[in-house]
Amino acid sequence: MYIQQIEPTERYLNPEDVNVPQGYQIEVFATGLDTPIGLVFTEEGGLLVAEAGVSTGNPRVLFLVEGRFEVIADGFNVPITGINYRNGDIYVSHRGVITILREDGTREDIISGLPSFGDFSNNNVTFGPEGKIYFGQGTATNSGVVGLDNQWIFEHPYFHDQPGDFILARGVNYETTNAFIPAAESAMTGPFRPYGEPSLLPVEVVRGTIEASGSILRANPDGSDLELVAWGLRNPSCIKFDLNNNLYIANQGMTNRGSRPIANAPDEFHMFVPNQWYGWPDFSAGMPVSAPRFTPEGRPQPELLLYNIPSVPPRPLASFPANSYIMGFDFNYSSEFGPVGDAYIAEFGSIRYEETGELILTGIGHRISRININTGQTSTFSINKSGFPAVTPLEGGLGRPTDVKFGPDGAMYVTDFTATTLRDPNEFIPNTGVIWRISRSQF
Repeated sequence: MYIQQIEPTERYLNPEDVNVPQGYQIEVFATGLDTPIGLVFTEEGGLLVAEAGVSTGNPRVLFLVEGRFEVIADGFNVPITGINYRNGDIYVSHRGVITILREDGTREDIISGLPSFGDFSNNNVTFGPEGKIYFGQGTATNSGVVGLDNQWIFEHPYFHDQPGDFILARGVNYETTNAFIPAAESAMTGPFRPYGEPSLLPVEVVRGTIEASGSILRANPDGSDLELVAWGLRNPSCIKFDLNNNLYIANQGMTNRGSRPIANAPDEFHMFVPNQWYGWPDFSAGMPVSAPRFTPEGRPQPELLLYNIPSVPPRPLASFPANSYIMGFDFNYSSEFGPVGDAYIAEFGSIRYEETGELILTGIGHRISRININTGQTSTFSINKSGFPAVTPLEGGLGRPTDVKFGPDGAMYVTDFTATTLRDPNEFIPNTGVIWRISRSQF
C-alpha cells in the first residue's frame, strides 16, 4: 500500500536507489509528511506518526485512517522528539514537556519544565516492566561549556548544564568573543555555568539535581514521583526495553564544535546499568577525552572538567563513527525477517562537518544498521547504493532516517526526516518526509 499525504515538493524517490540485503525488498509506504521524527503501532495495529515541526513550526501527531493520515493533535513545542502508545494513551515528548493524548480527545501535560532550552531536548518515552515510564533528557551543550555555538543563549542567557550528583568541577575557563556586547572585552565561561560566568576557584562544588543534563529519568505513568536513574550521557536520543526487560540507550556522542570541541567521539549504544554515570562530559565510549584521539586538528587537547569522576563509566555495547547521529531503534522478534532479538537503528547522519564545513556525503550515517545484541557487532542493513544521502537531484533513496519500527505484518518501517539541500543541510523542505517499508521478498 502506498500513501501520499500531501503533494510532495522537490523530492525525487526511487526505491531502486536503496541497497537492502538479498532476499529483502524496500518500497515507499508514505510521502508528503513534514519532518517525521517517529512512529508507533497501537495494540490494535493502527499507525501513529509524529512530525517534529522544525520546518513549519507546528509539530503534529497523525493517525492513519483508511489509507490517509489525519491530524489528531498539533500545537506542541518545537520539536516533537518522540511518540509512544499504551492502553489507549499516546505519549508525546516535545521540548520541555511530556503530554498524554487520551482516547476521549483530552490532553494533559504530565511532566513539564524539563531542562530543554539548550542543544538537546527530552526524548521518547518508553515503558518499564514495573509500570513506570522512562525517558532520556539531553544536555544543554556539546561538552559542558556554554559558548558561541549555543545560539539559544540570547533567549535563555542563564541556562546551562547541571550534573546528576554533587561534583567537583575544575576551575578552567574558556574564552570567546562577547556574544552580548561584541565591542566589549572577551567573555570567560566555566563548566556547568551560564555563558560569560567564569570559574573563580581552582576547584568548585556543583550541586546535583534530579532533572540532570544528559540523564535517564523515570516517573509514574501520570508523571508523578520523577526520579533520576542515570546520567553522564550527552543526548540519549532513544531508549527502549527488549522482551527480557533490558533497557537499551542510543546516545549521540560529543562533536568537534564549540568552546570545548571533542573530535572523533563515537555515538554509543548501551545496555542500561542503573545509577550509573556514563562519562559525559569527560569520557567518550569509556575513554577520557584527554586522550590524543579526541584532540581536534589545530586545537588544544581537551581538558577534563571534573576533578574526580563519580564512577568508572561503562563501555558501550556498540559504537558508531562520529557524526552518525544514531536515532530511533527497534528489536526484531520475527524469525522470518531476520535474527531474533537484534536491534535495527536509524542513523540520521551529517551532511557537513560542523566546524570545517567539509562535505560528508558517504561513509557516515544515512542508513539503517543492525546490532547483534549478543556480541555488539554492527553491520549496515540498508544504505543508498551510491553511498550518498538523498540530497542530490538524482538521488532517490534514504535521506535522514529518524526511526525504525517493526509493524504487525512483520515488516520494518522507517521514517525519513525530509529532503534537504547541499546549500544548507539544516534547511528542511516541508512535506518531503517519507516512510519506507522493508520486508522479505515474496520470491
